[in-house]
Formats: sequence, structure tokens, C-alpha cells
Amino acid sequence: MATSVVIEIGGTTLRATLSDAPAARRVAGALPLAVTMSRWGDEYYGSAGLDIPEDSSAREIMAIGEIAWWPPGKALCIFFGPTPASTDERPRAASGVLPIGNVTEGIGTLAGLGSRVKAVFRNTSAPGT
Repeated sequence: MATSVVIEIGGTTLRATLSDAPAARRVAGALPLAVTMSRWGDEYYGSAGLDIPEDSSAREIMAIGEIAWWPPGKALCIFFGPTPASTDERPRAASGVLPIGNVTEGIGTLAGLGSRVKAVFRNTSAPGT
């Protein structure tokens, strides 16, 4: 079952959905997560400290608004445009990432944020949230 989340990042709030993929379930089970995120082109990434191994869903070409898990950095990633690895307008991860969800509201606000931001990922599917 998909998990609804809010991401409070750099003074703005995004709405998102985490999928039912194994990596997404692991992230959802660890929420709330506070992450310091760095910008790499039009991607934010930051270590969340979870140990989630790469699996067969790993890929590099992403879509704008996708949320992913980057196993080597134990990091959450939010893609909102091309990265330095991109060869066209699509976001491209530095190496294989596990797609875990999508931002459904507010992705356009990320372009105006700085090189480093604080983000809090919260479950809004759980009772009492």
C-alpha cells in the first residue's frame, strides 16, 4: 500500500507518495526522517542512515518529481530537473538509485532553494498525523 508523506524542505512543504516497493516500505517504516540535503544540479540528496541494499529496480534515468534511495550514500534523493550527469532534460542519478515514490505537489518550489537544505519526511497516512 502506498504511503502519503509531506516533505518539509527549505521552508516549503511538498506532498508525495511512497510506493509499495521494498525500499519504499523500509523508508516509510523509518519515518519521520530529518535529513540535511545537498544540491547536485536539480537534485537534492542526503544521508538518512538506513541500510537498504541495491536491488533489480535500480536505474539512473529518472523523471522530474521522483524520489529515490541511493544505496552507496544511504541517501534519499529528490529529482526536479537535470543533474550534472544528464545528457538531456531528464534527471540522471550519479549511479543506480531505487525509485521509491513521487512528489505530487510542490516540486517547482525546489528550484529556488539553496545548495544545502534541511528536510523532514513525515508520514501523513498514519493515524494522528
